[in-house]
Amino acid sequence: MDKKSKALVSDLVLDTEIKGTVSRVTYYQADTGFSVLKVKLAKKNDPVSVIVQSGQIYEGEPITAKGKWENHKTHGMQFKAQFVETSMPTQLLGIEKYLSSGLIKGIGPGYAKKIIDKFGQKVFEVIDQTPHLLQEITGISGARYDSILASWENHKAIREIMVFLQTHGMGVSKANKIYKTYGQKAIKVIEKNPYQLAKDIHGIGFKTADTMAQSLGIPKDSVIRAHAGLQYTLLQGLSDGHCGLPKEKLLLEAEKLLTIPESVLQEGLAVGLSEKSLIEDTKDNIPVIFLYYLWHYEKTIAKIITALVCQKPKWQNLKTKPAIEWVETHLKLTLSEGQKDAIRKLIDSRLMVITGGPGVGKTSVIQSIIQVLKKESVRILLAAPTGRAAKRMTEATGLPSKTLHRLLETEGKGGQFQRNEDHPLEGDLLIIDEVSMVDVPMLRSVLLALSKNMSVILVGDVDQLPSVGPGQVLKDLIESDKVPVCRLTQIFRQAKTSHIITNAHAINQGNMPDLADKTGIETDFYFVSAKTPEECQHKLLKMVKERIPQKFGFNPLSDIQVLTPMNRSSLGAQSLNQLLQQALNPRIVTASHWVERFGTRFYVGDKIIQTANNYDKDVFNGDGGIIKSIDSETKEVLIEFDGREIQYDLDELDEISLAYALTIHKSQGSEYPVVVIPIMMQHYMMLKRNLLYTGITRGKKLVICVGEKRAVAMAVKGQEKLARCSKLREWLELAE
Repeated sequence: MDKKSKALVSDLVLDTEIKGTVSRVTYYQADTGFSVLKVKLAKKNDPVSVIVQSGQIYEGEPITAKGKWENHKTHGMQFKAQFVETSMPTQLLGIEKYLSSGLIKGIGPGYAKKIIDKFGQKVFEVIDQTPHLLQEITGISGARYDSILASWENHKAIREIMVFLQTHGMGVSKANKIYKTYGQKAIKVIEKNPYQLAKDIHGIGFKTADTMAQSLGIPKDSVIRAHAGLQYTLLQGLSDGHCGLPKEKLLLEAEKLLTIPESVLQEGLAVGLSEKSLIEDTKDNIPVIFLYYLWHYEKTIAKIITALVCQKPKWQNLKTKPAIEWVETHLKLTLSEGQKDAIRKLIDSRLMVITGGPGVGKTSVIQSIIQVLKKESVRILLAAPTGRAAKRMTEATGLPSKTLHRLLETEGKGGQFQRNEDHPLEGDLLIIDEVSMVDVPMLRSVLLALSKNMSVILVGDVDQLPSVGPGQVLKDLIESDKVPVCRLTQIFRQAKTSHIITNAHAINQGNMPDLADKTGIETDFYFVSAKTPEECQHKLLKMVKERIPQKFGFNPLSDIQVLTPMNRSSLGAQSLNQLLQQALNPRIVTASHWVERFGTRFYVGDKIIQTANNYDKDVFNGDGGIIKSIDSETKEVLIEFDGREIQYDLDELDEISLAYALTIHKSQGSEYPVVVIPIMMQHYMMLKRNLLYTGITRGKKLVICVGEKRAVAMAVKGQEKLARCSKLREWLELAE
């Protein structure tokens, strides 16, 4: 230890409180609140390192930190703070650093200096009490002035919330989200029911809310805690696609979570049942507790569908035999028996399902139906769950297609649909593709928005992964035997030449795909062996960056998509995204502008995916884009989504992720020219038949699997055993 360190230890090692001014923020991670600060202490020449987990701290802020000194083996002496209290800077240098830190949108280093030169130490008083005086500074007017005021008010509220959260033991930085959700009422909402946080705010779980509740004095065995724990347990089931859970399992899981007597849980359950947030029913004669709204939604779906299948469509006088002959003559198609059956069933009811795997002619039969009905002056609407799937429908049919959100005209922060029972859709027929992705709430909203005589055709592959959201609507509709279903099974001759299609069907039937070495053979499906995760990673990167572009001419950024079974692990989406970003985005090397959020750095040129519905921006979960620009002064990021440029603030970047690699679940409804899939035994927990089948069928022109044959074999044998807890099929079967 050098003399300076020894002196520091002798002076300060016994201190539990230090006071100083933040001279630099060396590191800050928004999702955990972890910060490394350089702090200038009184009577000390050199700043000291302070490690803390709290809300964001800015340069120039005076702080009081409580904790202990530690001698880190790499970084030397540093103060590990358990608690930090900040205050507004009073010295001019501190004020300038504070304003320049990015804290206030619209004020960067240049404007910070102008403001200090004009108002000196009274700057905070001016912004607080007489903000109109800021407009005396050249350049501060209009949008910039409004932005500064809004940002300052937002910061004040967040600071108050942050102090409150820290006082009650919330060590992570969630103030921005809490403020966005509740506004000025945040503290009142939390004091009334802290468990509301887990229900309303993405990223705040039950355990965090529970810690807050106990800090506020809510007893462990309180009924409000029992009720919240039951809701949380059901919401955990919701993440697995369940609409409810067997009562016995629910109580058992909640008891493990809360460690309270079952009698208290029964009281909490009674509260949920009485206020209709929960409802008790049966599934296959087993008592089940459902989330009330999902139970009600499934019942509504069954009621509407039962009515639709009993009614004839507008074109009920259409003659099927002439229609089929017309299609084959004018469209120069030879329809399979399944496709002919679809046209026959078209006149039987106002709702039908068309299902089948790749290469069996789903697109052709939809084109045929459209052309036949256009002759009858039928007004046709097309829609799909994702932007990519909607775009494919447009390309295949020549008619405009929309995402379901845009079809229903989403509006407002809550995402309310403007198309509903009171303001229905305008048209005679709605065709929805990729219905395996559609969950219970979305199907209900679509059905409620149908106009009086509108018919519906639901198209999808029932063997793909089910929806990310609750329910299994396509499967339930088909298995109920109450809905007209057309199953397409015949693989067309031209499709039989595709190894993507033949291998996908082999997997779906429980057979191993053809994994033989195809070196030197022109094909659209290759398997590349890798014995270790490291080898798999190396081969995958080389393939995406060099071999596929060189051999086949595909663009690694726009044409090639890496799909992986899981999010975590060395071959998960998170790790692969970091590696692919370094390999495929050349701007990183010289980039002066970048932003970091939740441990991920974003650069201009990065390929990203939206991970949450943002109704204000009209951007939805699964939409893909490219970062076009990053403004380091305003902390804004401009992202292009299919020709539309959307502005994001720094605190909105938790809604996007890098998209060089995606999980197979995230790829549902999309199609890419080239798909590369790592498949190793480290993915064993996710290796299921429908997962591999879904991944392979995302590739349009080329699919390459990299990994172990035994992992492929495990996936082929791995049937999904856990059925989703849903009552839709029973509601349909019970309907008269």
